[in-house]
Amino acid sequence: MRVQPAVIRLGLILALTGTACTTNKMVPASDAHTDHTAPSFPVAAASASNDLRLPADASGAPARLAASPRHGEFVTIRTGGTDSVRAWVVYPERSTKAPVVVVVHEIFGLSSWIRGVADQLAADGFIAIAPDLLTMKNLPDGPDSVVGPLATAAIRTLDAAWVQKQLDAVGQYGMSLPAAQQKYGIVGFCWGGGVSFAHAAHASGLGASVVYYGVAPKAEDLPSVRAPVLGLYGGNDARVDATIPPADTALRALGRTYTYSIYPGAGHGFLRQQTGMDGANMAATRAAWPATIAWFRKYLGS
Repeated sequence: MRVQPAVIRLGLILALTGTACTTNKMVPASDAHTDHTAPSFPVAAASASNDLRLPADASGAPARLAASPRHGEFVTIRTGGTDSVRAWVVYPERSTKAPVVVVVHEIFGLSSWIRGVADQLAADGFIAIAPDLLTMKNLPDGPDSVVGPLATAAIRTLDAAWVQKQLDAVGQYGMSLPAAQQKYGIVGFCWGGGVSFAHAAHASGLGASVVYYGVAPKAEDLPSVRAPVLGLYGGNDARVDATIPPADTALRALGRTYTYSIYPGAGHGFLRQQTGMDGANMAATRAAWPATIAWFRKYLGS
């Protein structure tokens, strides 16, 4: 699916960029992230933290991946009809079967940073699967600095129901692996955070959801939320944070489990951009990642 010349693909995506703002009907109604501009993707920069108990930030992820002792590989997962997704799968180093966690990327696609997050989940004992939900868009292979802006344009064209169907297939694939337990959770970031919250309303077999700075589903979809949801938000992210109280009120009235933390001073995307906000993003990272692992261990097992 990646045999066309990159120049041709670039032209197609740039053409798409010109019409993306008029295709909002294809964007999940609850998504407030698709107008984000792509961040800079430094070629070489110091990582925010050398703490191997935390995911690296965007600049440190490539080196951390290169040094990882864990087995990671790309696979192709059939998702129905002629559809398939490429996914990055990382296995933990353990002698027993492991729960599965699906990792949903940001609007920047299956970046090195997302692969690094998957690797960190494997370090914490989970089989992590990060699907490339833009596989069928045939973006060029290349560095994050090239692919990120193209992914941002392409992701605006995805249909929300189609995305959930892909995630269903990825979850089932994960649980079918010989080394896997029959349990899966989901975690997503930015656009993927909203998708992971929506998956809690969509998938009856989901064990747990973790939402990093993603918006809640529409009010009419909240009664369908069954899996326990953990929300992790930056205090300086008013647009996303405004969606928290209505969801909290509705889910409490329904007797659902929705726990959230808002980290003072942290911005949107704090786990990726750990050096930002005068230390607040790093403080949020140090609190949010252990909470993520504890949540999955509580609801999926260790």
